[in-house]
Amino acid sequence: MIARAVHADMPPMSLTFWRWVMACLLLFPLSGRALFAHRALVRRHFYVLLGLSLTGVAIFHSFVYIALHTTTAVNASLVLAVMPMVIPLFSYLINGDRLSSRQIAGIGVSSIGILIIISRADWSVLTRLSFTPGDLWILGAVISWSIYSSLLKRLPREMPSLVMLQTIMMIGIVLVFPFYLREVYLYGGFTPSPANLAAIAYVAIFASIVAFLSWNKAVHEVGANKAGLFIHLIPLFSAFLAILLLGERLQGYHFAGLPLILAGIYLTTRGMARGRENIIPRSVPDER
Repeated sequence: MIARAVHADMPPMSLTFWRWVMACLLLFPLSGRALFAHRALVRRHFYVLLGLSLTGVAIFHSFVYIALHTTTAVNASLVLAVMPMVIPLFSYLINGDRLSSRQIAGIGVSSIGILIIISRADWSVLTRLSFTPGDLWILGAVISWSIYSSLLKRLPREMPSLVMLQTIMMIGIVLVFPFYLREVYLYGGFTPSPANLAAIAYVAIFASIVAFLSWNKAVHEVGANKAGLFIHLIPLFSAFLAILLLGERLQGYHFAGLPLILAGIYLTTRGMARGRENIIPRSVPDER
């Protein structure tokens, strides 16, 4: 929502680059000492961290911001809604994780609920969709985030979350920097304003630090497949925020979609404690 609001004033790579620079600077006082203490561990698993940085830091948000310049909110929501179905594919390819029949049923039920909310229970909305190049960027972002979520399992359990996040942030800044320079050279940068700076600060603190730490912890605890289904709550929370902040009203399609989303999440996460030993990230063998 923030990226969509400032897309006319701030080019996509500028927002990507400066959000991670600010997040990196804010996090470093908390993580710097631990990063130095675990530098040998970081070196041993550098290629996994590089993959995480490429997919989760550099590609995902850049693709989303580029997409928001040409696609609609409905289209973007629909493409992002397939992420709970894409994550298990890469989780299987990378880690060999399989979905149970109950999890498949939960994803299906939740997907019906999300379609009801996105379409506002008007199926003709879906038939009138016209796809744009931005939708392909969103699809690329979905694939990138699915790979990121699956790769998290390849990190050793003893690597602190702050160390991991600080490392992929620093690598990500290096990866994004050439594309940021290219954007500035071809199209110019952006004019700092209170709105632009507030947008960078928001995505740096909440979308870059808080959200990443929360997501990484969730994947560590319940696995990528189960965590991915909670992405279906994003349109739901967006609707409730619009009701609280913008004065919109609850509609019938909210009441129709909400129980299906919650039922799908319940089906997918039921019995989580019994199967937890299969989803905690495994340690990668010491390469020394």
